[in-house]
Amino acid sequence: MNFHSSDRFDAIIVGGGHNGLVTANYLQRAGLNTLVLERRYIVGGACVTEEVFPGYKVSTTSYVCSLFRPEIIRDLELKKFGYEILERNPSSFSPYPNGKYLMFWRDQKKTCEEIAKFSKKDAVRYPEFEKKLEELSRFVQPLLDMVPPDPTSKNPRDLLATLKLLVRAKGLGSDIYEHLKVFAMSVADYLDMWFESEELKVRMATDGVIGAWAGPRTPGTAYVLFHHVMGETEGKPGVWGYVRGGMGGLTQALARSFESVGGKIITNADVERILVKEGEVQGVALKDGREFFAKRVISNADPNRTFLHMLGEEHLPTEFADGIKSIRYRSGVIKINVALRELPNFTALPGKEVGPQHHGTIHIAPTIDYMEKAFDDAKEGRPSQNPVIEMTIPSTVDNTLTPPGKHIMSMFVQYAPLERTDGKGWGQAEKDEFAKRVFKIVGEYAPNFESAVEHYQVISPLDLQNEYGLTGGNLFHGEMTLNQLFFMRPVPKYANFRTPVRNLYLCGSGCHPGGGVMGAPGYIAAKVILREKRLPSFLH
Repeated sequence: MNFHSSDRFDAIIVGGGHNGLVTANYLQRAGLNTLVLERRYIVGGACVTEEVFPGYKVSTTSYVCSLFRPEIIRDLELKKFGYEILERNPSSFSPYPNGKYLMFWRDQKKTCEEIAKFSKKDAVRYPEFEKKLEELSRFVQPLLDMVPPDPTSKNPRDLLATLKLLVRAKGLGSDIYEHLKVFAMSVADYLDMWFESEELKVRMATDGVIGAWAGPRTPGTAYVLFHHVMGETEGKPGVWGYVRGGMGGLTQALARSFESVGGKIITNADVERILVKEGEVQGVALKDGREFFAKRVISNADPNRTFLHMLGEEHLPTEFADGIKSIRYRSGVIKINVALRELPNFTALPGKEVGPQHHGTIHIAPTIDYMEKAFDDAKEGRPSQNPVIEMTIPSTVDNTLTPPGKHIMSMFVQYAPLERTDGKGWGQAEKDEFAKRVFKIVGEYAPNFESAVEHYQVISPLDLQNEYGLTGGNLFHGEMTLNQLFFMRPVPKYANFRTPVRNLYLCGSGCHPGGGVMGAPGYIAAKVILREKRLPSFLH
């Protein structure tokens, strides 16, 4: 094939999700001529805004933002390119079958007053609980920006990094025992240590299973809870917000920032093969026959797609290939996007006008046992009969998303297994059946809900895998379990964003520190590449 100088780049990013765009931005700013290739028609990966229904801007997959690193926002001048975060207050509303409800406010005193409705003892303990999580956050936050050291390596950099970690751990004193419990315990057991109120515990337990193939009694889910509370918005810890214009507002700002410094993006560019010669990356070949060449290729796809589909085992050491094959990608998430002609009118707090009950995340899960039973169904290969439902209505704080008087709702529902044992697949009939069941459950808390639904879109685990390129439908590019974190993510000895193929790197959520719209994997990948090549950069 004849190719032109325009087909040659210093770096190619495979996949235009938020992490890929972060890496691309830093590389381009360091003087590397960088190309981003995105397989879908729109840049952004699973962090996009799409007009699914006429006149509605829909955050089709990811739907709230908090973990995105503040240094990236600053370095890439994202606010200049349209990125704006809208805070939610209160942050959550949890109605219960008995007609009561619990709200979490930005103001801790107001939250404690809400908790006291269920337990005065818990209201007294809650500030201490938050303080403990903040202490753990101060220990973990610096780890989010570092390359995990290989504890088996004799490389001076790894030895020094491991020593620094030990010094940090020693500085915690006896608190380290308390902190280590968070990594090993189930969220249900951890919350039992602190609280007595079922309503409070189930409200917090949902943050421990969100996006995970796990129930509240699964070991390790306490860390998933912590992973969610350590986010920040505009420097305020634990605050989650909406991106104005939907989640695509973030990735479009990243794309504009990248293009403003000369970066190039090509959409509808489905990479079929990563080209390798004598153990060194050469470029990529697309499914439509186009080829692009570069000195280095950085994959924002998950490890399974990168190594077993685009690269091929023949280019990998057996031990590494076996490690990639052993990564678990189970997911029980199904996303339902709903256009509403009116707001849900909750029995626990009535009102069709925008009220505090509509601003934050609305949780439908009455008890820990309810959540565990929902997961039991999924483990047996069935969609949950009574699923755990999280809903957000971003149009209550962002008037750019819908026609006047209408609203858009994101429903994040668990559990719906990718592989079903009931003889059914995930065709339209099965998706409609599941959605109707979810709507009926919501209707038990807000009687007008079913009649308020104007349009809906169901994105099944199979859609997440096939349309968005997420193996197993897993949003995090691999489960966030203890054996798949830090220096074991994606596999031991390769948590440094490098791969066995020279000049082939990873930058996606399959790397440390994992999933969520945080941008940290893309940030650290850029740091690794630029330091390795001794290129100037303004990364910290």
